[in-house]
Amino acid sequence: MRSALFISLLAAAPVIYSGCKGPRQPAQETPGDSTTVALPVDSVFNIVQEHTFQYFRDGAEPNSGMARERYHVDGDYPENDMNVVTTGGSGFGVMAILAGIERGYITRRQGFEQLQRIVQFLEKADRFHGAWPHWIYGDNGKVKPFGQKDNGGDLVETAFMVQGLLCVRQYFANGNEEEKQLAAQINKLWKEVDWSWYRNGKNVLYWHWSPEYEWEMNFAVTGYNECLIMYILAASSPTHGIPAEVYHEGWARNGQIKGNITAYGYTLTLSHNFAQQYGGPLFWSHYSFLGLDPHELKDRYADYWTHNTNHTLINRAWCVENPKGYKGYGANSWGLTASYSVNGYAAHAPGEQTDLGVISPTAAISSMPYTPEYSKQAMIHWYNDMGSKVFGKYGFYDAFSESNNWYPQRYLAIDQGPAVVMMENYRSGLLWKLFMSCPEVQAGLKKLGFTSPYIKN
Repeated sequence: MRSALFISLLAAAPVIYSGCKGPRQPAQETPGDSTTVALPVDSVFNIVQEHTFQYFRDGAEPNSGMARERYHVDGDYPENDMNVVTTGGSGFGVMAILAGIERGYITRRQGFEQLQRIVQFLEKADRFHGAWPHWIYGDNGKVKPFGQKDNGGDLVETAFMVQGLLCVRQYFANGNEEEKQLAAQINKLWKEVDWSWYRNGKNVLYWHWSPEYEWEMNFAVTGYNECLIMYILAASSPTHGIPAEVYHEGWARNGQIKGNITAYGYTLTLSHNFAQQYGGPLFWSHYSFLGLDPHELKDRYADYWTHNTNHTLINRAWCVENPKGYKGYGANSWGLTASYSVNGYAAHAPGEQTDLGVISPTAAISSMPYTPEYSKQAMIHWYNDMGSKVFGKYGFYDAFSESNNWYPQRYLAIDQGPAVVMMENYRSGLLWKLFMSCPEVQAGLKKLGFTSPYIKN
């Protein structure tokens, strides 16, 4: 469910589990109710973050504690895989749990116990040279194939998980004895990921490896897309690290990753795969940067704060201009990214072929650090004016289309997670501070030629 693959509609379909609620339920204000006064920005912000967090708490798969791939309120499932969990979405979810502890949605003990259950599950779950698969059955830890030949390790999903786990390690590293033990378990898992194996003997990282089909997926990951974090973690690994040339020759394509396009007055200095004109779906500026702090983060190819902010502003400007004339687009309703679509699943983005009239709230909400006032403007409109059409028990639904009168009551883990995490990073920088405090990450960034205020000389 990522743009680099442009994958069609996924099949897992979990149902809700209500057995692990926090100490209090989210506030029960009714959005968009004509009998109530519209709520102010701060109140809506708090409600949205808390409800969205509950996807990873109240909605967690009970045995593993992991994030279910999806939840359909309307009960319309592609198939009845109620216990399928997602590796990448759960990586975002463990970061959301830390935010939930800090916000008081759950106690530290409750968060610790769920995270402990997740780590214990991951220790026993299927791994392939240290990497987890995209999907896992939450009841037994066995791989659920993402496709016929995609039935082994998924290094990108693993990177999203490790990004989150390292935040958890840092959060509990100086805690009580139980918490220190959890940090040690995470450290072991992190060291067991064989990033170098996924080079397949070349100066590039490959997305997949299968014990049955080996390298037949043949997906070498090159930039620019959402996968930067994979290369940074691979360079940072203390046990199975990659040399800098894998980043520069593989990911950066010997410098061909550099671009120079301007749209709506905003310039992108990286050439985005398949989306050079407008920059593509917004999750490319979210997934790698949930832990990786883009503030003053630079290498020979980009200033990542400026780049991500401009990517967001181009995306919004397209929606404001609305060249295809879709109903509902404008300054208070914008954001195109990969999500559910009217016909299945699509990597929505600015462009004649990729803008399908579908707004994905996670696009604007997860961009809160880059465009706080614009993101809040959209959030307030959706909550106060559109209400229960677009907002439910786990926050804003995944996507909607006013032009098609299409308002599905469905959620995806990979869209809910970035919203919680980026809202928290906007508020406190919590996940950025935790991830960037990792000495291995600082060393890896330095190896690759990055500069950042976190990197020690």
